[in-house]
Amino acid sequence: MRSGTDALEDDLRALLNEWDPLGVADDVQDEYDCILAPLLQRLRRGADQAEIRAFLWDELVEHFGLNPLPSEPAAVAARLTTWWAAADATGGTDRA
Repeated sequence: MRSGTDALEDDLRALLNEWDPLGVADDVQDEYDCILAPLLQRLRRGADQAEIRAFLWDELVEHFGLNPLPSEPAAVAARLTTWWAAADATGGTDRA
């Protein structure tokens, strides 16, 4: 049985791969693992949608070298904070 943290990481990985700003998730399932822990840290300490959006924006620009606008980080931040609220309410057992 997976731990709560493993389940959360798996769910978050699935959400990031669905977003897939690089367009590689079909071939590289762990491409966005570099932002899993920092995202979970922020969500666990209560980061709001604006903070998550800013983090994603910075990662797209600084880490991945992308123009963030086509990737819609604000929409993804909204989805992630909604997912987190549901996962938190169910003790991390809610699937994405």
